[in-house]
Amino acid sequence: MADRSGGTSLARLGLVEAWTEPTLEKLGWWSGERPVAGAEEIMWALARSPDPHLALRTVERLADAAPDWSTVDAELHTDVGLRARLFALAGSSTALGDHLVAHPDRWMLLADTPDRDDPPPDLVRRTANLLRAVGADPDAPPAGAPGGSVATLTGPEAVTALRTAYRDELLGLAAADLAAVGDASLPVMEVDVVAAQLADLALAALQASLAVAVAEHEPEPDARVAVIAMGKTGGYELNYVSDVDVVFVAEPADATATRIASRLMRVAGEACFEIDANLRPEGKQGALVRTLEGHASYYKRWAKTWEFQALLKARPAAGDPELGQAYLDTVSPMVWKAAEREDFVVDVQAMRRRVEEHVRPDHAERELKLGRGGLRDVEFAVQLLQLVHGRTDPEIRSSSTLQALDALSNQGYIGRDDGANLAASYRFLRLLEHRLQLQRMRRTHLLPAEDDTEALRWLARAARLRHDGRRDVVGVLLDEWHRNARRVRRLHEKLFYRPLLDSVSRLPADAVTMSADAAKARLQALGWASPEGALNHLRALTGGVSRAAAIQHTLLPVLLEDLSGSPDPDRGLLSYRKVSEALALTPWYLRLLRDEGAVAQRLMRLLGTSLLVPDLLVRAPEVLRLLAIPAAGRPDELTRDPADVAASLLATVGRQSALDQAVGSARSLRRHEMLRVACADLLGMLPVEDVCEALSSVWSAVLRATLDAAVKQHTAAGPAPARIAVIGMGRLGGAELGYSSDADVLFVCEALDGPDGADDAAAVKWATQVAETVRRSLGSSSPDPALVVDADLRPEGRQGALVRTLRSYREYYARWAEVWEAQALLRARPIAGDVGLGERFVEMIDPIRYPADGLPTAAVTEVRRIKARVDAERLPRGADRGTHTKLGLGGLADVEWTVQLLQLQHAGDVPELRTTSTLGGLREAAAAGLLTADDAAELTAGWTTATRARNAVMLVKGKPGDQLPRSGRELAAVASALGYPPGGDPGVFLDDYRRTTRRARAVVERVFYGW
Repeated sequence: MADRSGGTSLARLGLVEAWTEPTLEKLGWWSGERPVAGAEEIMWALARSPDPHLALRTVERLADAAPDWSTVDAELHTDVGLRARLFALAGSSTALGDHLVAHPDRWMLLADTPDRDDPPPDLVRRTANLLRAVGADPDAPPAGAPGGSVATLTGPEAVTALRTAYRDELLGLAAADLAAVGDASLPVMEVDVVAAQLADLALAALQASLAVAVAEHEPEPDARVAVIAMGKTGGYELNYVSDVDVVFVAEPADATATRIASRLMRVAGEACFEIDANLRPEGKQGALVRTLEGHASYYKRWAKTWEFQALLKARPAAGDPELGQAYLDTVSPMVWKAAEREDFVVDVQAMRRRVEEHVRPDHAERELKLGRGGLRDVEFAVQLLQLVHGRTDPEIRSSSTLQALDALSNQGYIGRDDGANLAASYRFLRLLEHRLQLQRMRRTHLLPAEDDTEALRWLARAARLRHDGRRDVVGVLLDEWHRNARRVRRLHEKLFYRPLLDSVSRLPADAVTMSADAAKARLQALGWASPEGALNHLRALTGGVSRAAAIQHTLLPVLLEDLSGSPDPDRGLLSYRKVSEALALTPWYLRLLRDEGAVAQRLMRLLGTSLLVPDLLVRAPEVLRLLAIPAAGRPDELTRDPADVAASLLATVGRQSALDQAVGSARSLRRHEMLRVACADLLGMLPVEDVCEALSSVWSAVLRATLDAAVKQHTAAGPAPARIAVIGMGRLGGAELGYSSDADVLFVCEALDGPDGADDAAAVKWATQVAETVRRSLGSSSPDPALVVDADLRPEGRQGALVRTLRSYREYYARWAEVWEAQALLRARPIAGDVGLGERFVEMIDPIRYPADGLPTAAVTEVRRIKARVDAERLPRGADRGTHTKLGLGGLADVEWTVQLLQLQHAGDVPELRTTSTLGGLREAAAAGLLTADDAAELTAGWTTATRARNAVMLVKGKPGDQLPRSGRELAAVASALGYPPGGDPGVFLDDYRRTTRRARAVVERVFYGW
């Protein structure tokens, strides 16, 4: 009760509008500046209304409409229950207030009189009330059964009578629900009790509507019709405003039965609520009415997992009770076998995605039902656990969410505290939903915006919230909403997995835990292909009494939830175990995962997709810190500038005094950088051009640092006799390296002038020693991806000298160079060693690779011949040319040879074509008019798609590969790595890949081959 020691004023009562005082005086409750004697309790009851102004307006209208207002007024002075219910209802629901004004004699439904039902009417009494409203006999067998009661009212008259009777029942129920809002001394009606009463009222309305439909269509005497309630109606948890889901079964399922079902839907829809029959077999496309055998046949042969999920809540609602029970007896055994179906895991994953269906971004944080941490999260979790464990445990087969949640807790399938907290949050969210719908009797699940203070204040008061001394009532509402949504999100994340950990952990003897078989069944349902293996990993991670085991026990429910949405949860969990064991002595590792949610979530995505990431991570754990979301205004280290990385690497390696130390440092930094790039790539933070640039940049820096260290070692006894430079070729030269690319290079040297100089032979000998040292140092065995320095593109290939002087290169290319060597030189650029020598090398080869007169016809023919030979001979046996990223149709080789042919033909006249980059060459060829914009776009798409796919294969498999997987989890992982939705059909990616490369190949055939 409010503190009244300070007296009473309209402002203190919350009545601040100018019209309120004359209205109160008109009602006889206010005079001057204070309540009329005897009306104080009325005024305070009005003040407790969620919206006192709305309540006063409604009561004013009621006073004008009620012929016996003086009686109502007298009762308001003495009847605590009437005051509380009337003002709470009038300030909570405009729709029910309008109904009361239209039928003013219904005020008796709110009064504490001998006629008032307490407790509220049960299903039998509600059904009788609505049947009488349409003139049906409530004591006869139900409509739809042989000899069943039928309505004497039909058509619009029946609809009007049923609508009024239904609103009367709703008025009384809402008044009971809101009574404690109006006076704290009255009993609180729990939200699950209200929901069950609403479901009973819906069943009563279905019975009455069926009585009208049967009266209008007169079935054969022995015909039977039954209505099966589904969804929230079947689960005893209906909202104030909701579609009522039903399924119809009839014997026979003829045209008359269909007309009866259709008419029932129209009558109920016009009088009470919308009927939704789309959960029937085949949905909207299926027959509205089926026989019992027809239903059984469909569910045995064609039903999807989600349809059995829907049947969890089925119960007979109206019509022939024996037929309704026969339907339930027929379908129930099939519901509890759904988890044994071959496609159960795939369907469950699809159902989970449906739970997270798209919500408008501006509504996401206000959605009570579909938002994260909303009602649907709780309902889905409970239903999934019922499907998994209900086949062996009848105790959890309740159609009510809250009852099932309680049973799941009692049986050990979820933790007791988790179950209790989830139930409390569910009740709070349902309470807010009920209040929002009551306001205008419209279906809504959307909280008011946080800046809509008036709407939030009304909702808080309607939900019986009060200020707490620190926060006003709006602040309390928002805090409670956010707290409960967070709690649902947190519990939903760990709900499936916490009991699994308990089942493999040491717990007190009296603790209720899942059996091993139940744990395996749950893991299998959640996407694990090897539940036994997963349980073994969990035992290993949480075994013992160490602090690390305790942290793992806390972390793993959330981590497993994240892993379950990855392409390969089994492999991800194994990788997590390996990483955790490898970093067991790293003190900050588990603390980082515990304290930085984004790090843990990102890590699970990476481990569930890639084998390369965990292999690198155990030797570069510091990269984990980069997975954290940076503070506002700070750069993200995952997308660091490659130039900064290269400069840091060169500076760090340059400080090493010995060659082996320098090479070890370079390898370590390359490992760190490759892992950084891989993480950013898999998380969708780097486009493919940036990935290739970063990998090429670090490779170049490693080569440069290693060359400097080798030169330092070979000049320890005296000055260098020659200059040496490394020329990048192939993908290294084009800055287009992938995760598995070798470094194609040429080594060039030049004797120094002056007293320390040497002749060419001595220069070549010294430079060869340096080059061999570089190749040997980088090519030594290592658990990291190989660092192969490949010099096979040098003159005379493997038979030629590893190092040549600049003069020797000039002479060779002048006398012996073939067109393929000129083509190879298109990618050449200096990457390490003496800068001046590298520049002179480029000057020397420019006339060769960019011939002033273009390419003769014979040379063009030779390029095409070589390409055709490569296509025919180098594709591995058994490879699919349609999905081979390097040599396949429209793949990397196709696009790169096309660009290079255009460069050989036209770069002599078009200087802009003189680039080592494939994509840069395509852009310049289009700008020069050598390609149409559409052709350039198709070739760019083909090259980009193939490059990304090739990189993804390496990331997923942890080893090089040019062939896309044909099916299975590896294909799903590749698709996920490329940004396709987790759990989706990876065939969509294959179709996209083939379509893109097919279009690129069409351009290649026209531009390169001239077909």
